[in-house]
Amino acid sequence: MHFRNRLEAGRRLSERLEHLRGQDVVVLGLPRGGVPVAAVIADALDAPLDVCLVRKLGVPHQPELGMGAIAEDGLRVINQEVLRGSGVGEADLARVEERERHVLLERAARYRETPPVPVAGRTALVVDDGVATGSTARAACRITRARGAARIVLAVPVAPREFARRLGGDADELVCLDTPWDFAAVGQFYADFSQVGDDEVTACLRRAASRGRHGHLPAGARSADREVTVPADGVTLGGRLTLPDAATGVVAFAHGSGSSRHSPRNRFVAGALHRAGLGTLLFDLLTDEEEADRGNVFDIALLAGRLLAATRRLREEPGVEGLAIGWFGASTGAAAALWAAADPAADASLRPAAVVSRGGRPDLAGPRLPAVTAPTLLVVGGADHLVLDLNRDAQTRLRCENRLEVVPGATHLFEEPGTLERATELARDWFTDHMAPAHV
Repeated sequence: MHFRNRLEAGRRLSERLEHLRGQDVVVLGLPRGGVPVAAVIADALDAPLDVCLVRKLGVPHQPELGMGAIAEDGLRVINQEVLRGSGVGEADLARVEERERHVLLERAARYRETPPVPVAGRTALVVDDGVATGSTARAACRITRARGAARIVLAVPVAPREFARRLGGDADELVCLDTPWDFAAVGQFYADFSQVGDDEVTACLRRAASRGRHGHLPAGARSADREVTVPADGVTLGGRLTLPDAATGVVAFAHGSGSSRHSPRNRFVAGALHRAGLGTLLFDLLTDEEEADRGNVFDIALLAGRLLAATRRLREEPGVEGLAIGWFGASTGAAAALWAAADPAADASLRPAAVVSRGGRPDLAGPRLPAVTAPTLLVVGGADHLVLDLNRDAQTRLRCENRLEVVPGATHLFEEPGTLERATELARDWFTDHMAPAHV
């Protein structure tokens, strides 16, 4: 198993950690490489993010090989096996520890703009981009335990085969996507394992802190992350509105069959849009009771009406005035977006500035496709043969600016390594290119 980058690793890990959703969880990333992975997971679980500051004690002549680790409050963990094998004496160990403790204190001053997130009595989810010797992860688990965490879960994308043995009982639960026989170093399982800078760590923490600030904002405010409701057709739909600082537009998500605002895939795409300066509204097109009737899932007119209702609700939101609105649709949600985009009765203020369909069914909006005026991007997996043919046929009926992008090797859900990331990049670029601030 290989990962395109740390963001993909975080997304795939978050899918394995869905059982933690709704629990009192704090996500702790190990700087520096573990923090981008942890940030994706924290966003997917809607949990607070913090750093667990520990430093590996590297063997002097082979610094990538850890002989131990230290944590913020003075805890030290030593890997006696590595220490004996490397021939490092107490004096050398002390010098390494002194140097690393200095770095630890510097990083604490740099990263901690706010006090640490309390972990006492909570589930602490410790995340790194991989485990090699395990000394840093053990130190992180032990210090977190000392701070009163009720339960510790250690999650990493890749680790050696003897991962569980090395960690012993330091964590209550271990989650690892792959423990290959040929493990030599964490970086061999990443296409992009470039070094993470302090600025990136700080940016991840700031974004998470902004996401965690809930509550109503004054008129004109442009930073929010909170649950909202969307009234439509006599029912109330749940949604999640996120507006980054200085947002330049907002994208409403029209989920497909079996998906919802909690979908890890949709939240991954939303996270990329946030980093590009776009807000998002993730909401459910149907109530739980309505979705139980499969007929509703394919009632494109009904779904389109719900999307228009959500857009109308967005227009009433403080901070959205003057912002362009785009629509992101998957599966039948894509058909709903195109159907609504061509609705002759819809007010001009509800028309989208751009539409993106990922693995969508634009063919189900067939009669209205020639009337769509919004720039439309169709993204389809190269291995999703039936849907690809349907998209090609639908594209011939579009008269607006449009493009069909095929992601090689991807099946319908874009589950193959790197495919969801590529689809997300395409969607992000399409929206940022076509969603200049509107004036309504």
